[in-house]
Amino acid sequence: MRFIIARNGRRTVDLRRLTAAFITATVVTTSACDRLLSVDNPANVPVDALNDPGLLPTLESGALQSFQCAYDNYIATVGALSGEYWVSSNFVDSHPWEWRGIVQIKGTGGSCAGRTATSLGFYTPMQQARFQLDDLFKRASALTDAEVPNRQRMLVEARAYGAYAYLILGETMCDMTVDGGPKLTSAEVWKMAEDKFTEAITLATTLGDASLKNMATVGRARARLDLGKLAEAAADARLVTTGFVRNAEYNASTTSQARENRIFNLTFTNLYMSVAPPYQNLTVDGKPDPRVPVTDLKRLGQDGATPYFQQQKYKTVSTPVPIASYAEAQLILAEASSDQAEKLAALNRVRALNNISPLTGTVTDDIVIEERRRQLFSEGQRYTDMLRKKLPFQTGTNRKGQTYSDLTCIPLPDVETQNNPNFKS
Repeated sequence: MRFIIARNGRRTVDLRRLTAAFITATVVTTSACDRLLSVDNPANVPVDALNDPGLLPTLESGALQSFQCAYDNYIATVGALSGEYWVSSNFVDSHPWEWRGIVQIKGTGGSCAGRTATSLGFYTPMQQARFQLDDLFKRASALTDAEVPNRQRMLVEARAYGAYAYLILGETMCDMTVDGGPKLTSAEVWKMAEDKFTEAITLATTLGDASLKNMATVGRARARLDLGKLAEAAADARLVTTGFVRNAEYNASTTSQARENRIFNLTFTNLYMSVAPPYQNLTVDGKPDPRVPVTDLKRLGQDGATPYFQQQKYKTVSTPVPIASYAEAQLILAEASSDQAEKLAALNRVRALNNISPLTGTVTDDIVIEERRRQLFSEGQRYTDMLRKKLPFQTGTNRKGQTYSDLTCIPLPDVETQNNPNFKS
């Protein structure tokens, strides 16, 4: 991805693209730190100005916001692919993600958009976030703590959040490429993520930031689970602090709707995505399962055809979305551990978080996957579980007569394959 442009013979960088429209004049709170940052919009500036230490906080905030916007786009998109959600709008730019239309999906890279947007897709915004976070790390590494306040925190954030961008892209795309490079396999990208998480853990340990260290440790456990390094994944999962959660944060914004929780906008502001039947009316202990809060609105969605079941996990425009958590770490431990007693204890620690009675007996793979399906509902992980465990995707036709394709992983969009001279399909 190239963000350098030429203007009047000078090399400049369009900061509006670089920071995904985040650097408009506003005050924001990021999930990465407890501080407020006032940001002015310098529009196009000479590329050399990006080396100005004073610009690093702006680049940091832009990179984090880009990731968070891409992140809830990712959750909504793979929610449709995995059958967590039905698309209940009339718009042709979102429906193919439910029935997995190959041509249509290859035709879009997605974008970060506001409350009125109807399209799905996350590849382009996640790649932009990945680029920005890598670029932030490179620039911060070239400066000193004296030049840049909170530089060490910037380095940890850039590595931890950037590693998640690599991880998500590696988990979901059939093939990958980085910065116009050659085709990469999923395993190659997971290894990149693992290495970046390791670096983030080291940096966070030195900084003394427990939250960022936990975040990177959960991420590395997940990457190692993907890589089949079960003993190492279990070892990481055991290290995560009880009760830990690291969220992507959102809020109501008059200047950038990309700051808003898009899942809320798709399911509350607009009735564009309805919870699909496998997640409706789930019970545990004879009561509604608190891990999958869903309400039957007893009406149809925007399309006038889909019964509307509304998720209740993200009930406001500012509801945060988990990126990494103690609960996820325990679920990884339950899958990766070779010890039955440890597997059962891990699952029951997660159930206890929800005041659910403990399980007994032998922990099978099916039990772990079902516990993951419920606990991680609408967090983007059902789709990656389906790919990782080779679970069946829906076939036949849906309620609107649309035929499901045989697509499972997401093909690279045409904008990548047709414009990357180093990519060979």
